[in-house]
Amino acid sequence: MDITKLITLPFRYRPWQPNHAGLIAGDLFKPASQPRHDHEVHLRGAIDWLCHAQDVRNGESDAGGVSAGWSFEDGWLPSYPETTGYIIETFLAAAAILDRPELIERAGRMIDWELTIQLPDGAFPGHFGEAGSQPVIFNTGQIMHGMVAGYTQLDREDCLQAAIRAGHWLVQQQDDDGCWRRFEHNNVPHVYNTRGTWALLATGLLAGDETLVASAKRNLDWALAQQTSSGWFASNAFIPERSPFTHTIAYAIRGFMESGVLLDDGRYLQAAEKAARALTNVQRQDGWLAGTYNDSWVADAGYCCLTGLAQMSLNWTRLTQITGDESFRASARAGLNYLKTTQKLCASDAAVRGGIAGSSPIWGDYSRFEYPNWAAKFFSDALMMDMTDSSVPPVPQIGRLESHE
Repeated sequence: MDITKLITLPFRYRPWQPNHAGLIAGDLFKPASQPRHDHEVHLRGAIDWLCHAQDVRNGESDAGGVSAGWSFEDGWLPSYPETTGYIIETFLAAAAILDRPELIERAGRMIDWELTIQLPDGAFPGHFGEAGSQPVIFNTGQIMHGMVAGYTQLDREDCLQAAIRAGHWLVQQQDDDGCWRRFEHNNVPHVYNTRGTWALLATGLLAGDETLVASAKRNLDWALAQQTSSGWFASNAFIPERSPFTHTIAYAIRGFMESGVLLDDGRYLQAAEKAARALTNVQRQDGWLAGTYNDSWVADAGYCCLTGLAQMSLNWTRLTQITGDESFRASARAGLNYLKTTQKLCASDAAVRGGIAGSSPIWGDYSRFEYPNWAAKFFSDALMMDMTDSSVPPVPQIGRLESHE
């Protein structure tokens, strides 16, 4: 976005407010210029921001969940069921790495809140879970990740049962070819649902439920057919005919990768590796990735989707763990170095301090003028995976578990 468009942005963003103006000016005149520290310093900042995002909902009907984030337009947003679901696994990992056992209690409160809003048919509500909100395939899948973490890491049987119910709702909505076309964002199918399919597959394997496993395989095969010769994924943008954000590309990659590990199926791993390799080839030396890429892996955005960059950093680390190819780790660390320069660890405003904006500059098209909670989540995961050279979340130990039919 050029300066003319910046000046003419809608008044709803209130750029004249001092804290808003300061963030805009920072990205105009000194973008990505924050000092870099060791991983733990940045991790503590991001986790503290996420804790604050949970605390701002105390006393509200959605207490226990994590605010979707902070925006110029609305300030702190309501708790977001989808992303609260996968923040559970982040807090459980950080509790051990940072020696902060209170994060386990916080994760437990997230689980408890999610269980209270699960619908009678097994789905979880979309959007903020407000009255009348329709469930969404992807959102339900992400909450299932939190349920899997609750079962495998906290021994909560109620989480497994909730995940099984959600999984059967997903099966009921699936078309014969493996694609989901109902209860979809913008009413179009999306390859990035593979990240939810990963949770569906894990649930099926943990529960010994072949119906869920077969459903997951059908979706993976449908999604695999959408990969082009360049490694890019068609049907992967929020809006048809637009190029996908790096955010959704990274979602698709992680879903294929982890499903391939669980199934020991090289086809899915190869799909993930092909797309991830293409992104290493277009990554700038300073770690930056563009916000969107077309089928030729040509950037058609001049901003960085920070969320997508964090996701790709953890994807590259994970691929190093799986394949042994250290070139992926180099890309991961370059991405982390760039992300560190966008995190304001000493900001006076708690809405900003330690968080990660949706885009750099902050007026980029992805989560414009927002600090979404999932950006801090994926940045935290990427840091922890590089610190420990392990997966977040850990791969579930399927073999030791009995059937829960």
